[in-house]
Amino acid sequence: MTKVDEKLTANTVIAQTLDQATITDPNLIVITCDSRGSAGLVPFTNTHPDRTIEMGIAEQNAVTVAAGMAHEGKHPYVFSPASFLAMRSIEQVKVDVAFNRNNVKLIGISGGNSYTWLGNTHHSLNDVAITRAIPDLEVYQPCDKYQIRALFKYLLNSDRPAYVRIGKRKLDNVYQQDFEFIPGKAKVIRSGKDVCLISTGETLYFALQAAKKLANDNINAAVVDLASIKPLDTEMIAKLAQNFDYLVTVEEHNVINGIGAAVACEAAKYGHAKLRILGFPDKPAIQGTQDEVFHHYGIDTAGIKQSVKDFLSE
Repeated sequence: MTKVDEKLTANTVIAQTLDQATITDPNLIVITCDSRGSAGLVPFTNTHPDRTIEMGIAEQNAVTVAAGMAHEGKHPYVFSPASFLAMRSIEQVKVDVAFNRNNVKLIGISGGNSYTWLGNTHHSLNDVAITRAIPDLEVYQPCDKYQIRALFKYLLNSDRPAYVRIGKRKLDNVYQQDFEFIPGKAKVIRSGKDVCLISTGETLYFALQAAKKLANDNINAAVVDLASIKPLDTEMIAKLAQNFDYLVTVEEHNVINGIGAAVACEAAKYGHAKLRILGFPDKPAIQGTQDEVFHHYGIDTAGIKQSVKDFLSE
């Protein structure tokens, strides 16, 4: 594997990107909640102690402090486990950040089922449902190192508050080095005509692999990346809902009010495509490694492939 093809964690890419950004942005600040290690920010904080604020296990305070700093012209990035950032501090996110349109970037680390054995208290399987319901808060879930770099290039130049959810695993590469991120735009990464798979974040790679395997069974599956969850590409979803008979969404999230629900709300306007939502059921998640859990709930490559075949045969 060459240096270009090397798989990296989202944390590594973000830390490198922010480190470079300090050269041109004197107002960039990183705020952590006893999470420097988990966020991969130890090298950054050691190099830039003047750019780092450690709040301890106090997400609510961290968000409020960040909002105050943004109000005074700073550009704060708050890092905390997604399970706490999108739950414990959600009132501060809603009022101090979004309602007042303060330029705070909220980075939910170890999202979804990343914490595996730590259990349901540490899973963030409803953060998309919560954050996408808050007005004036953008929501993103990138899938690989190229998309993360492009996303943060946008975020570094944006004055809008945003929530970004990332996981812990080394990410399989979906895109190339020249990838350009455009907020509010979904991207077709594989064309097809029989069924369209719509996914985001880490499960996008599994959806893409499932589409390739479905081709062996003469099922031509398109794959669409919905990394920009809010703003949502309603124009693209409208086209998909009218051009496909079958839509399947795949996400590392509760099936309630994630990207499946976002797609459903738009697709329902046209009354044409059938929709199946793949994700975590509305019950406490089982324990196991991330791969074991993905397999159990059918959101790995094999599970997606089988669900699509079952869906098309109904």
